[in-house]
Amino acid sequence: MKKIALILVVLLALSSVVFAGGGQQQAAGGSSRVQIALLMRNMDEQFLKDYSDNVRKLAAEKGIDLNVQDARSDAATQQTQLETLLNQGYKYFVIVPCVTELSDTMNAAIQARGGAAAYSNIQPTVASLKVGKTFFYASSPEFVGGAYQGGIIADYFDANPAKAPGKVVKMILINGQLGHPAQVNRKAGLIDELQKRGYSVQIVAEDTANWAPDQANEKMNSWIASFRDQFNVVAAQNDGMALGAVQSMISNNMVKADTSDGTRLTVPVLGIDATGDAIASMKRNELYATVLQDAIGQSAAAFDVIYQVASGTYRAGNPAGGTPAATTPIDEAPANDAAIIGQCYLVPFVPVDKASDYYKTH
Repeated sequence: MKKIALILVVLLALSSVVFAGGGQQQAAGGSSRVQIALLMRNMDEQFLKDYSDNVRKLAAEKGIDLNVQDARSDAATQQTQLETLLNQGYKYFVIVPCVTELSDTMNAAIQARGGAAAYSNIQPTVASLKVGKTFFYASSPEFVGGAYQGGIIADYFDANPAKAPGKVVKMILINGQLGHPAQVNRKAGLIDELQKRGYSVQIVAEDTANWAPDQANEKMNSWIASFRDQFNVVAAQNDGMALGAVQSMISNNMVKADTSDGTRLTVPVLGIDATGDAIASMKRNELYATVLQDAIGQSAAAFDVIYQVASGTYRAGNPAGGTPAATTPIDEAPANDAAIIGQCYLVPFVPVDKASDYYKTH
């Protein structure tokens, strides 16, 4: 009888666990709260810090158990982090991947557990989104960000034609991580827009600074020593590198008293991201302009669509975090494929110069 009673107790306990888990993810440790994991390629860059901070805020507001992992820019580490979380019972993920290709293996593993993932900043592959209808892209088209940067440069030289004789832009270009989708597409958009505006582009010097201000500062010191009077603009692919270049120019006395052209530097320096530090530099007449990559908008869209899936409220075509689901393919992957366009949330870039509303309100 004692054995029979023990078996009944065990069966009752197991049935209660199964019942509690029905319709909602069962959290590690027995909690019935929804769990979401945030996998970040790193949190060294200001954009990525702002992104992760907003996800933490949104999760706290909704009472979500959030697990945050920093891969320190190592793809193997990020893959291991995912596998560990899956084994712990996590099914729902917001991901800034180390590399695009990682999305293929990650989504296959998540799909096998019946989960969902939303990607930002670095694009997932088209194939990875086709794994299932609960895989999403919530980010900004990088070509457009580069084109806005090019447009601001063209506006500057249109207003100051003597600074670009013959409509020749002599550029120092500070790239992010080589091969990164943002690096490739921002450069393409930048050059394309300048050419559309009637400018020819000569790249006086170009190299990667890997998104890092200190590396950009070192590169700029070297370039100023070699090409001091041979360039008329500096374009950096994020604000951190742009501010590193600004400090180099100040240290090397490439400054002037007249700021009527919008900068006290001898040539304009532009970035992308519109971080708080960048706006502050613009207010000091140092950084000339930037382009808003909306960390708050991207993170809100990615978190909200995954929360919808996790809570059972997601329906195809739902807006997420205030951003509508895309309906028309664009030229940039993965949002160039009609089969998965509804799984894409395209948060717009916004050009930020001193005439912009964003600058005036920040």
